[in-house]
Amino acid sequence: MRNARARRVSMVTLFGVLVLSIGLVRLVFMIGNAGAVPPVKEDALAGVTQNWDKNLPSASRFTVLATFGGAAVRDNNTGLVWEQAPAATLRSWANVEGATNYCVNKSVRGTRGWRLPSVTELASLIDPSLPAPFVPGNVFAGVQSSSYWSATLGGGNPEIVWDVNFGSGVVDTPLDKTDLARAWCVRGPMNADAY
Repeated sequence: MRNARARRVSMVTLFGVLVLSIGLVRLVFMIGNAGAVPPVKEDALAGVTQNWDKNLPSASRFTVLATFGGAAVRDNNTGLVWEQAPAATLRSWANVEGATNYCVNKSVRGTRGWRLPSVTELASLIDPSLPAPFVPGNVFAGVQSSSYWSATLGGGNPEIVWDVNFGSGVVDTPLDKTDLARAWCVRGPMNADAY
């Protein structure tokens, strides 16, 4: 009887030690990973790449965003979010009513954080397989076959800025900041010193 009781006590003790060990291992794991970032589900960012590593055809490249009431479009090639319908107003580049201020102060469905695109970002919208203005008409509205400002200064001269011409589909000779062109605002990361 004494051996049976000793075996029960040993089994209970062993079980207790095992439970305690598992608890300690979990505690150490939780403390060790306190600042860890939880894993992102694979499908959480499906279709959104901010690395410019895709070359989707226009038919599947753009997504009109319902969260912006259809007033914004995500470029699934770049991850950038564009105005669905850029303003038709001609503006200079930088004054109170200029293109830079227009984009910085823009709000779409209460969402701010818009800016002028870099010349590379703006030129990336052009699909040479489409007629002018070289963007899909079933996705974007009101895109004019004319020049749009970029945020990229022209070749070391702080008075000129690169623009993209959606009538010819090319990056134009830089414009003087006082010239008139259109603004097409975008959201997404960019080098802060581009202005």
